[in-house]
This record gives sequence, structure tokens and C-alpha cells, in this order.
Amino acid sequence: MTRTPQHTPIACVENQNQASRLVPVAPFDIAVFGATGDLAMRKLLPALFHRWRDGQIQPGCKIIGVARARLDRAGFIKSVKDHYRAFFPDEKLADAEWDAFAALLHYCQLDVVSADADWSCLEDLLAGDEDKIRVFYLALPPGIYGAVTANIGRHGLNTKNARLVLEKPIGHDLASARAINDAVGQVFPERAIFRIDHYLGKETVQNLLILRFTNSIFEPLWNANVVDHVQITVAESVGAGNRASYYDTSGALRDMVQNHILQLLCLVAMEPPNDFGADTIRDEKIKVLRALRPVSPGNAASLSVRGQYGPGAIDGKAVPGYVEELGHPSDTETYTALKVFIDNWRWSGVPFYVRTGKRMARRRSEIVIQFKRVAHALTPPEAGHLHPARLVIRLQPDEGVKLLLMTKDPGPGGMRLRYVPLNLSYADTFCAGYPDAYERVLMGVVRNDLGLFMRRDEVEAAWAWIDGILQAWRTDEMACQLYPAGTDGPIAGAMLIDRDGREWFDGL
Repeated sequence: MTRTPQHTPIACVENQNQASRLVPVAPFDIAVFGATGDLAMRKLLPALFHRWRDGQIQPGCKIIGVARARLDRAGFIKSVKDHYRAFFPDEKLADAEWDAFAALLHYCQLDVVSADADWSCLEDLLAGDEDKIRVFYLALPPGIYGAVTANIGRHGLNTKNARLVLEKPIGHDLASARAINDAVGQVFPERAIFRIDHYLGKETVQNLLILRFTNSIFEPLWNANVVDHVQITVAESVGAGNRASYYDTSGALRDMVQNHILQLLCLVAMEPPNDFGADTIRDEKIKVLRALRPVSPGNAASLSVRGQYGPGAIDGKAVPGYVEELGHPSDTETYTALKVFIDNWRWSGVPFYVRTGKRMARRRSEIVIQFKRVAHALTPPEAGHLHPARLVIRLQPDEGVKLLLMTKDPGPGGMRLRYVPLNLSYADTFCAGYPDAYERVLMGVVRNDLGLFMRRDEVEAAWAWIDGILQAWRTDEMACQLYPAGTDGPIAGAMLIDRDGREWFDGL
């Protein structure tokens, strides 16, 4: 949600004026399959409401909830409103405003997997608008994507302007990803398949391309000659909770590294594209994925760490361990750290340290580009410790970009050094008045902006690399190392980078 500071800077006012001129998207109908589930109620339907409220969705559009729950239209609308109030308790919801949005909402009770189900409700709602943009959003388990898509095709709903949206994960390994891609590809062409990684919809992630390729000071420095190493951290303070049964079939490597973290790594490491066209960017990302050095039996112990949180405390409150939440013993990792190498000329010898985990000390997602230390220290030791320059890109929370540099501490008394940031805060500069990730990707589907989504070869190249790690873990019988909830992972995660004379950056 947006917030307005008490004292609005000029730049903030300009941004608000730009936001007020948001261009509406073309008329469209969207059918959200799995509409009564958590993803739809927590993210998708609120995102559509926000885009409608800001004037990007026109009155003639239809938002159709599709699920097996026994609801009529009025019951569905009430459920959407109740969930919205629960998820956004501090927001004032005007009845007239909500009623106008609710006029767009419809509901079909339907078992979308069954080949014998009656699809007449959905067919009737979509009838007569065959030339209109039509979006099918599968907020469903990936194992049924093929069956659902086949039914969409069987009932002739895949019109020329129809688009299919798939949530991650696309499968649980390379073989299952290929099977899903083959199945949905029988009904929809690749240009009409939108594989969502909502991280790609974050403004700070999209800004990576602008930061790198529209500022001439960075590109000459963005290579092995100047960069010492790169860190990518995606940390969550929450546990598996009510997702524990699903999470136990996935783990941190499949759930976060295969998609979110590898996408961030690609955007940091890719070569300059010829333009910002969707396939141009995705062509460069696939080159990075194919250049990843394999993790294999024999080197997995030196390049990777598996961890699992035990009982601990978050914000001073005791929380159970993963096994206690799950209800039975498990060796599924809730934390992983990797030392990754990209075998190409730009990044030869530069390690990318990545880590992700649940029940860590605090929630944050950030990228740190650490530059090499100066070749010769000119200042005396008593002036203070010399830190290397760092570019810190914070994705969440408190989105922003910081360039950390050494400066002289003003004042008399000799030479004293201070490590200080040049700070771009999104909240201060843009008033946080921009769409969230799901709002951006949903409008991206309607606009046919494929650059925000993963192509089939990207997904499969990522799985091919991840499969190698999973196989190495099985072969080497790498067990999870316990870490207390509320900490930054197991000791082995710190040692992974400490062995190289480096340390995780955890802020000033």
C-alpha cells in the first residue's frame, strides 16, 4: 500500500503527478483458477482492486473467480471483501468504491481438472468477447497445470488473444518442468505463456537494468577486474507454518534458489543487451544460466551448505523448530548457502555468494556488489579501518540503493575515516507510491510485456543446474545443519564465505 510522508519532497510530488496519469490497460477478462485460495485472496484480487482504483482497469472488464468451493456470486464477493479487510486492516474502504469494483467480480464453481465438469458458467461469461484479451491465471498446484490447460483447450477458450499465467514452481525438477511445458505448449503458444516470478515485478529488481545500463559510471566497473565478489541474500523471518507440508516436498533450494535467486543473479551478471526487448533480455539471462559452474559430488561440501531451523526466538517470542511445525522428522533444508561461479570472461574467478532461509534474524532481500580493496593504503592505521566500496541494492523492505564509500570525518584532530552511504531511498524519493510486484506483473500480462516473465528455456536451464546440486547432496549424503530460529543460519553458512577471507554484509 502507498503511504504519504508528512513533508512531501518536490521529487515526491512529481512522482505522484506521474502516478495520477497512469494509462489504462486495454479491456480484458481474467479468470483466476483457485480463486478461493490464499494466493488469490491475499495477493491477486487485492492487486486487481488496487489497479482498478488507480484507473488502470476499465469498467468493461470481468474478473472471474473459479474454484470448487460452493459459493454463489454474492458469497464470493463477500469473501473477497472480508479477506481484503483482514489483509489491509489499516485501509479505509469506501462502500461506493468497493461496490463499483465488485461489479467486475463474478464466480464459477468448477472442478477445472475433471474432463467431465460443466464449464458452461465460464463459457457463458466469456462468450461474445472472443477478440478481447483473455487471461487464465492458474493459482493452482503445478502438478495439475497440464490437465487444466487441456480442459481450457477442450472447451475452445484459448482464443487468439488468450494468455496463460503459471505460478512458480514450474515442476520440482528438470523432467517435471519439461512435462509441464510440453503439456501447456500443446494448447498455448510460447508467446502466450507467462511464467511468473513475482520478484521480476519488483521495482528495485527492474531498476537493476536501468542502474547498470543507463549510468556510464557502472558498466566499466562491472567485471572481474574491479568486483571482488557479489552477495545475494533473501532472508525470511517467518517459518514454514501452515505451508510446512508443501514446503517439505520442496525445500529452500527448489522454493527460492531455482527461481527468485537465480533470476536476481542473471540480472546482475548478464551482458549488456542490444535493447530492452523481452527476448533480448531473456537471451542474455540464458547465457548466464548456461555458464554456471556445476556443483557435483566431491565439491558440493565446499560450495554449498544445507540448514534447518530448530526452536528459537523471533522478536523475543519463542517459536518452534521446523520439525515441530511439520509434526514428523525431516531432512528438508530451510536454509541454503551457495558459492557460485560463472565461467565466462566477465566474471572469471569472481564468487557469487547466495543464501536464503526461513526463520532468520530479520526479513530482507538485497544484493551487494563488493568492489576490490585499494591496492595501497595511504592513510595511517590510526585513521581507521579501510572498508571496500560496496553497492547495496535493497529489494525489501525499505527499498533503495546505497553506495558505501570511505570519507574523511570532518573536524580537527588529525585524519579520521568514516564509512558512509550515498543513499537513494525509494520511500523518500518516490513516496512508495508505486504498484507492488503482483500489480505490476498482472498489468504486464495484459500489456503483453514478456520481459517480466520467464521463458521456457530459462526455467529448464535453471532446473538443470539445480538438479546437479540435488544429486550431489544425495550422493554425498549432506545432512542439514541445525540453526536456532531467529539467527542468520548455521555456522557453516558463515564459514562458507569466511574461508575466503570475506564475510556476509549485514549492514552498518
